[in-house]
Amino acid sequence: MAGTTTNHDQLMNAVYRNQRFIYDVTRKYYLLGRDRLIEGLDVPPGGSVLEVACGTGRNLIKAGRAYPDARLYGFDISTEMLTTARANLARAGMADRVQLIQADATDFSADTLFGQPAFDRVFISYSLSMIPDWQAALDCALRQTAPGGQLAVVDFSQQADLPRWFSKGLLAWLAKFHVAPRRELPGAVTQLADRDGARAELSHLYRDYAVLGRIHRADTPAPS
Repeated sequence: MAGTTTNHDQLMNAVYRNQRFIYDVTRKYYLLGRDRLIEGLDVPPGGSVLEVACGTGRNLIKAGRAYPDARLYGFDISTEMLTTARANLARAGMADRVQLIQADATDFSADTLFGQPAFDRVFISYSLSMIPDWQAALDCALRQTAPGGQLAVVDFSQQADLPRWFSKGLLAWLAKFHVAPRRELPGAVTQLADRDGARAELSHLYRDYAVLGRIHRADTPAPS
């Protein structure tokens, strides 16, 4: 696992070493559904919110403004992205509100990273399509979501209702950035929810350009 983590860290740093400076300006045109994800988190007063693979910190800033009483946490495997996230949070006046750390999405612990038993809300935005073992990342994120909490995910879908030329071109372009939409993501969300005794919600956005999934955990965890 350590070798795999190091290799992916190096790859992500190589991908984002220069891109991080223009990431938010360019990605706002095609990372659709991020704000809808944040609006639906419905964070309780004083609740804890974790973003897995937080990138530039853009979503944490949005969440912080939407939920001013929330306690915010984030991690990313890329040290380059974390450098940009810290600078963005400082400019937004949120440096003291958000705890950031480097970690691997496929193997993390709320307690080990942040001294938290779990998080009221966990979200993953357009990152599973870049994580090789994305199923492990999704499973790990749910395990760190508190009873009664919510895990939310948004990512590229299969563009089933869009013209074939558009889908083919988009997938070829995304592949240049090591991005691969996960065809099995909707089924994985449902399967994890069923395993956990939780409730799943799925929405296919913008003619299946993106998929937004939420897992609402029960107040009492299901027996293992």
